[in-house]
Amino acid sequence: MPARAITISRQLGSLGTLIAQMVAQRLEYRMVWRELINQAARRACVPEVALATIDDLGLLGIRPSRQAQAAYHQAIRQVMEELVAEGRVVIVGRAGQMVLRGHPEVLHVQVIAPVAVRAERIARRQNIPIEAALAQVTTSDRTRRNYLRRYYRARWDDPLLYDLVINTERLTPAAAAELICLAAMQFRRTSDLDLLEELEPTLE
Repeated sequence: MPARAITISRQLGSLGTLIAQMVAQRLEYRMVWRELINQAARRACVPEVALATIDDLGLLGIRPSRQAQAAYHQAIRQVMEELVAEGRVVIVGRAGQMVLRGHPEVLHVQVIAPVAVRAERIARRQNIPIEAALAQVTTSDRTRRNYLRRYYRARWDDPLLYDLVINTERLTPAAAAELICLAAMQFRRTSDLDLLEELEPTLE
């Protein structure tokens, strides 16, 4: 049974957003990214949280109140659950791997690449010195790591949070998208008992 939804967590410079777009196009799924932030912020009446959330590099210096953050995260959960109920959706970022963790019909993917590779991509795309690009990558990684630790008490780089982790150092975006599509189309939750029955001949 195909996954009703796919969450994609990505590192800055990993090409994860491009890959998410390609996956959505191939599967004819809707891709939801920053509009999810805006929708949740409107529902919770906390526009300042939307700005702070988009600001991965901390350039705006916005510090929403705890009440505003709590209202926003509750709205994010509601919006994501509604999206899964609708089905055929790719959700990019916003800790979807945690908000929808354990959902039986959601595939969780993380897209990564080595720091040096990501910095080189950023430098080339923005035409900036490699040192400046490396600073962006480092700051973004720290922000995302702290976000998951603060709100979900989880490690962003824990592979057990994901069904599939893809390193794009040597894989093209097209190849990465193909892997995700294949996983999504063959996705199912297998109980431990079913798995043992399938593997029984190989365990002897």
